Amino acid sequence: MSLNLLVLNLLFLFDLGSAQNFPWANTISRTGWSATADSFQTGFEPSQILDNNGSTFWLTTNTPLPHQIVLDLQQRHVVTGISYRPRADGQRIGTITEHTLAISDNGETWRTVAEGFYMNDTSIKFSFFTASTARYVRLTARRETLGNQLTSVAELHVYTPVPAVAVADFVAIPPSQGRWGPTVQLPITPAAASITTDNNVVFWSADRIDNFPAGTGSTYTATYNPTSGSIQSFHVTNIRHDMFCPGSSIDDQGRVIVTGGNDEARTSIYSPSTGQWTAAAAMSRPRGYHSTATMSDGRIFAIGGSWSGERGNKHGEVYSIAANTWTRLDGCNVSRILTNDRGGTYQADNHAWLFAWKQNLIFHAGPSSRMTWFNATGRGSWREAGLRGSDPDSMSGIVAMYDAEAGLIVSAGGGPHYSSTPTTRNTHIIQLDDNVNTLVNVTRVADMAYARAYHNSVILPNGQVVVIGGQSQARSFQDTDAILPAEVFDPATRIWTTVAPVSIPRNYHSVALLLPDARVISSGGGLCGTGCQQNHPDAQIWTPPYLLNSDGSAATRPRIVSMSGETFQPGATLQVTTDVASTFVLIRYGSTTHTVNTDQRRIRLRTTASGLTYTAVLPSDPGVLLNGPWMLFALSSSGVPSVSRAIRITVS
Repeated sequence: MSLNLLVLNLLFLFDLGSAQNFPWANTISRTGWSATADSFQTGFEPSQILDNNGSTFWLTTNTPLPHQIVLDLQQRHVVTGISYRPRADGQRIGTITEHTLAISDNGETWRTVAEGFYMNDTSIKFSFFTASTARYVRLTARRETLGNQLTSVAELHVYTPVPAVAVADFVAIPPSQGRWGPTVQLPITPAAASITTDNNVVFWSADRIDNFPAGTGSTYTATYNPTSGSIQSFHVTNIRHDMFCPGSSIDDQGRVIVTGGNDEARTSIYSPSTGQWTAAAAMSRPRGYHSTATMSDGRIFAIGGSWSGERGNKHGEVYSIAANTWTRLDGCNVSRILTNDRGGTYQADNHAWLFAWKQNLIFHAGPSSRMTWFNATGRGSWREAGLRGSDPDSMSGIVAMYDAEAGLIVSAGGGPHYSSTPTTRNTHIIQLDDNVNTLVNVTRVADMAYARAYHNSVILPNGQVVVIGGQSQARSFQDTDAILPAEVFDPATRIWTTVAPVSIPRNYHSVALLLPDARVISSGGGLCGTGCQQNHPDAQIWTPPYLLNSDGSAATRPRIVSMSGETFQPGATLQVTTDVASTFVLIRYGSTTHTVNTDQRRIRLRTTASGLTYTAVLPSDPGVLLNGPWMLFALSSSGVPSVSRAIRITVS
């Protein structure tokens, strides 16, 4: 055994009973606490989860699941999480996977704060959730890693927020800031995600559930249904594609097209209708950390990505889905997108901000300060689009096309280098119009409250844009300087408003997406190896303020009663009937990784009404109304959105 390995093993043994603290949460002293359980075996009593000895553990009798253990903290505390240490004797019998975590002030009325699946390994498990007061904590085991009916726990710790808050001073987040729901524990650490047309969220990591060693031709995925709460995990091996750090775009059929990453040149397609992944034609250039965008003619454009394969010369190329072929576009020169990153080309051509636009062009908005028009005709070409105002290079910032028909894009945050760099609060409005291939108009507007990089943006049905997570100092695989409060940009006022904070840092490798029910899911971060504190194999769903009354109760939502069809072409007429007077918007289904979501965009529909039946003429330009799946939302007069109905746009 090497000296380093010996030291690590000794540290592990020393740490068996200790607890880990975090920048956002510390453990509460367990002095005087007690534990009770539904059953136990002699020598494995519930109290052993409180003895600061990781080599001892509570073990139930062999009776049917579920099993539960309850901590009595003896007094109310402000709590925001737990850690669960599995038994450390080399046996996995009783190790919990599926579970529910609940808290209570009185031991009788319980509130679920987390549920789902812990990773199927022996690492310490963490469940962080929205801060609340509680005296009792209950962990219920619903499934065991080996399929047995036993449950075991070595140590259980409870966390309080940093900075500390006394129970008497604790104030819950008001409904005007929205509400984060119970934490959803996932069996993988997501680094990419997509909303699918069967209303699921597909997450994927790499060829490990918590790490990304060199590509070995497989990927771990998880499918989550926000309506039913069901979670399914898969190890995808048939496509021989490690889809870590890829490009991703949604095609006209609603399929997710994933390119490159750890297995640099591969292309894979996820079909929601079958739930299966299939292999497609390889790219002409190996890529990772690149971006792709679905164009107005249905092809998919790719550029950049020196993280994988050889460095440099990652010029554009385009994928024809119908022909299953990639074509080089060397005239779409990658030099146009380079930042002045201290890491050189390896990181300077990463994560391009791409938007399909009119006349089959692609607009590059950043993160380099220099913007560009790309043309995918023939061998490709480019035209100058100007500077993004006074904004410097803004790697790992965000952009969102919140009004596609008006060509309005908001950009915010980012930093001059990929990592180990300060970030900005800068916010700009970029406006595209019919004058393509010319310099675009850029306006500086009010800054965010917090400087951020590695954050994510989501366009809401009301036209606002929420940003979630990020760090004031971009530091890969760290949670220091994490920004927990989310912010919402209002295009009407062009200012930001701080809203409810996340319970878990969402930094490097985190994702966020709009759900078809108008809520927002935020997930992931980390992927830095077994036991890494920065791994966040979980998700939370934010209910925006528009879905809540002032007392926190659910707002009454409009309902789409019927539609004149489900498949339309640009310029077609859409007829919708609702149960109350409504306005309507379309938001395209999204896919995302590394802060980039080239799929999402929003369109306001202009309608004429006959009673509660509305007629809208869809935008006629496929560069505005991209082909593929869209969510149709009805909004009441008070701005409350309906659950969306899916429509599909096809371009002949």
